Amino acid sequence: MHKKSILILSLIFAVVLLGLFTNTVNADYRFQQPTIAIPTVTGTPRRATAFVRLDQVDPVNVRSGPGVFYDQVGVLLPGQEVTALGKSAGEDWVLVEYPGIAEGSGWVYSPLVVLSGEELPIIEPPSTPTPAVTTTIDATLAAQFITTPVATRLPTYTAAPPQTIPTYTDEVTSGISQHIPIGLIILVIGGLGGLLAVIAVFTDR
Repeated sequence: MHKKSILILSLIFAVVLLGLFTNTVNADYRFQQPTIAIPTVTGTPRRATAFVRLDQVDPVNVRSGPGVFYDQVGVLLPGQEVTALGKSAGEDWVLVEYPGIAEGSGWVYSPLVVLSGEELPIIEPPSTPTPAVTTTIDATLAAQFITTPVATRLPTYTAAPPQTIPTYTDEVTSGISQHIPIGLIILVIGGLGGLLAVIAVFTDR
């Protein structure tokens, strides 16, 4: 009987120890933190490109510097895409890769291309090209075309003589009126008119 009690107590103690051990393992597994660094995925930045607009009828000129006074070193065709390397301070010219020349790059006018990708850095332009021929003016030859205007006297205004308006007199009327009164002439004309009227009346009868 005593041995049987000891056996039962031993089994109960073993079960309790087994339960405690299982809970400890589960707790360690649940709260255990990773000991290695988790890698982070980062995207590779897209390179900047310059795409020549398709609405361009003519090829886009590639120049040795940011300006029309630099030499033309090549062209880009409409729809062509090249790598952009930088831009001018005013952002009106773009430096692009151009393997066809010794420098390996050239400048294009920015309104003619579409930029995409990362922000472009500002690139210092090359020195301004020196013209091959320097024009000089021959002072002796230029002096032949320089003329000094001679002052001319302005014409003076002379007033025209006053115009004389002629007067006309009716000599016949004035001669008759000097000898015969005007009233008498009117009476004579009136009498002749009345006489002609009487003659006309009798003639109609």
